[in-house]
Amino acid sequence: MSLSISLTVNGDRCDVDLDDPRVTLLDLLRERMALPGTKKGCDRGQCGACTVLVNGRRINSCLTLAVTLNGAEVTTIEGLAAGEDLHPVQTAFIEHDGFQCGYCTPGQIMSAVGLIAEGQAGDDAERIREGMSGNLCRCSAYHGITEAVQDAARRMASADERKSA
Repeated sequence: MSLSISLTVNGDRCDVDLDDPRVTLLDLLRERMALPGTKKGCDRGQCGACTVLVNGRRINSCLTLAVTLNGAEVTTIEGLAAGEDLHPVQTAFIEHDGFQCGYCTPGQIMSAVGLIAEGQAGDDAERIREGMSGNLCRCSAYHGITEAVQDAARRMASADERKSA
């Protein structure tokens, strides 16, 4: 039995035929859509390496069946930058050494983007750590990650204020 779904992935509409209703969003992105930036860590929703945004909300793509996302808008790490211009969170991660080995970095960045968009980041380091607690870093780059989220949240708020003025 084949099921058809339509998604918007990183701004592009994609019509997908699924031969198996058990295909996760993570496997669809990596294996069928050639978007390997979203990482497969634990494959159980415990590490956050597979975090993407669906309709602007953070999710673990390893726990989400692709068939449930008909009509959804999905943003992966590949969809953040605008050409050569990095997203402010990506820039902040580089400037604050928010990564070491880099394996968890795409999920960390996507979670940070979602956290800021949800208005949950603020400037409080403890609040950010709590909001990012679903994303694990085996290298323990948490200090740089927290600083990067704080800096990106400030930059994005400042940019929004300039646009409103």
